[in-house]
Amino acid sequence: MASSASLSPSLPSSPSLARLHLRINTRISSTPLSLAVPLRKSWALKCSASSASAGSPSASVLDKPSIPLKASDAHWNSVTGKWEWKFQEKRINVYYEEHEGESSAPTKSILMMPTISDVSTVEEWRSVAQDIVTQEGDINWRATIVDWPGLGYSDRPMIDYNADVMEDFLVKLMNSSDGPLSRSDDIVIFGGGHAATIAVRAAIKGLVKPSAIAAVAPTWAGPLPIVFGRGSDMESRYGLLRGTLRAPAVGWMMYNVLVSNEKAIQSQYTSHVYADPDNVTPAFVQSRYALTKQKGARYVPAAFLTGLLDPVKSREEFLELFSQLDGRVPVMVVSTLSAPKRSKAEMDALKGAKGVSKFVEVPGALLPQEEYPAMVAQKLYQFLQENFEQKD
Repeated sequence: MASSASLSPSLPSSPSLARLHLRINTRISSTPLSLAVPLRKSWALKCSASSASAGSPSASVLDKPSIPLKASDAHWNSVTGKWEWKFQEKRINVYYEEHEGESSAPTKSILMMPTISDVSTVEEWRSVAQDIVTQEGDINWRATIVDWPGLGYSDRPMIDYNADVMEDFLVKLMNSSDGPLSRSDDIVIFGGGHAATIAVRAAIKGLVKPSAIAAVAPTWAGPLPIVFGRGSDMESRYGLLRGTLRAPAVGWMMYNVLVSNEKAIQSQYTSHVYADPDNVTPAFVQSRYALTKQKGARYVPAAFLTGLLDPVKSREEFLELFSQLDGRVPVMVVSTLSAPKRSKAEMDALKGAKGVSKFVEVPGALLPQEEYPAMVAQKLYQFLQENFEQKD
């Protein structure tokens, strides 16, 4: 997805902040540079869950989010934990949460992957997860929400993030014999933004074998490439910007200018991430701002901004990915009524497309699962019922 931005036509040969002019205005029309999502300090639902932790209690760069003790009338259990992803001789602690209903019906698992951005976390899926696992039906649903490496409450090491790295993570997560999904024979995937498209790409390669996929506000391109293209001259400029953002000292300075400031985060919320600006409160902005200040926070955004996390290069490739799932697994696309123009055009291109078995629209913009969780949960649960619940 693209952003309204202007990039100096002649970037310097050295990463000089004074001469590297990149302006991202507040009217971003697609996947944002910083997909700002409010981090709630307390849950809206009264029925929360008991928590337990697994793995190293201090492995994450952030303290794990507190989960209130389970209410007496709650009908689900929740645990938090860490799973170790091994990549390039590194051991990276990945944060996850598991929410499960208390029904005696057979259990089936859902993997919920957050939208990729520098401020995305498991928080965006919590209310949806709790809503679904408390439904009474033929299946006792278990929802596992996992932070991407380099984001949220997971470790944020300095590695060369790209779409293949993120795909490798997803594949190992789903196939690990000691991971949070190891108890599951088959898994439904819910993904937001780039996460959905990466999941579809892994599925058509046969690297993961989900029993169904729901793509919520799916995206495929980072902010700069879709605006300025992917010519060799622009790719060299993206490489320079990426190197600058990853560099010591000057990288933090550049990151603070482009991403890690409250004014930029607030403008992104109100202009395109949320449909209703009234949902963007100072407390939400401050909590998301705090995420951008963590050690290693700039490495994934440096890749996302410059297109390295893009799973495809064009709309044609985007549609081709989904078409290859035709007849293999049920696929639902959840579009939004108030998505920015360019983002909505990509979502709407999937309406009636080969491989998409169901297409629905909900209120919201780029993060409907957090802004309007009840509506999104309703649509997702209907999809689950249609494909897995017993028919009368």
